[in-house]
Amino acid sequence: MFQVDKSTYKLADGHEMPMMGFGTYKLDNPDLMNKTIATAYESGYRMFDTAQYYRNEKMLGDAIRNVANRDDVFIIDKVTEMNQGHDLTINSTDFSLQQLGTDYVDLLLVHWPVAEHFFETWHALEELKKQGKAKSIGVSNFTQSQLELLKTQADEMPVVNQIETHPYLTQQPMIAFDKKMSIITQAWSPLGRGAVLDNPMLAKMAKHHGKTPAQIILRWDIQRGISIIPKSQTPERIKENTELDFELSDDEMSMLNVMNKFQRTGNEPELVYELGKRY
Repeated sequence: MFQVDKSTYKLADGHEMPMMGFGTYKLDNPDLMNKTIATAYESGYRMFDTAQYYRNEKMLGDAIRNVANRDDVFIIDKVTEMNQGHDLTINSTDFSLQQLGTDYVDLLLVHWPVAEHFFETWHALEELKKQGKAKSIGVSNFTQSQLELLKTQADEMPVVNQIETHPYLTQQPMIAFDKKMSIITQAWSPLGRGAVLDNPMLAKMAKHHGKTPAQIILRWDIQRGISIIPKSQTPERIKENTELDFELSDDEMSMLNVMNKFQRTGNEPELVYELGKRY
């Protein structure tokens, strides 16, 4: 049975990660951050996702300390493009830890792949793990070809690949490849930034289960074996998103899988890789 505060995945390095976490993108006001994180924690969330790019690490660290002990939560942080390269990755992570007010993060990710600093950034993450500043390391927005390239020089491979995936961008081949590599796929924007919520088929499924379209999508992700980090600022939605104690049938899973339109709400990873920045 799914329980947001107890359901976990075992990572390839032996550590455990919650199946479901809380995204903090665009939470850039201290009062809002405090209220939102308090509501999320009360609702059972124990994993919180931030990034250097979000510029809210200090706010998140402060908000977490208001409601929980450090050992009770799982914090994800991500190294942004402008801070990649060996020394910049090390230094910027040290600054991120200062902002968060912690000695370590549970999971440190390369936010987007950048060709110019591809291998040295990853080797810096490997060093940070050895130093105890990151318990686990992974990547975000990496494609199959980029993971295959990384494997040629990595001392250890990522345990998580955080990618955009939702019913209009199902990413089935990418998820299958991650699984083959013992990498947990984690979905950012699992609700497609709201773009998929008005789909009539989703509405019918939601009515059948007595759930919301968002709950149907999040349950679909859990049954696909991936981790999710939905975000919301609405207390009712924050709690509602954790109420996933139901099961979709094989037919329902198949119907959701064929909704794919290759429709992104974010950037194309291959272009960011070449440009060195988001566009």
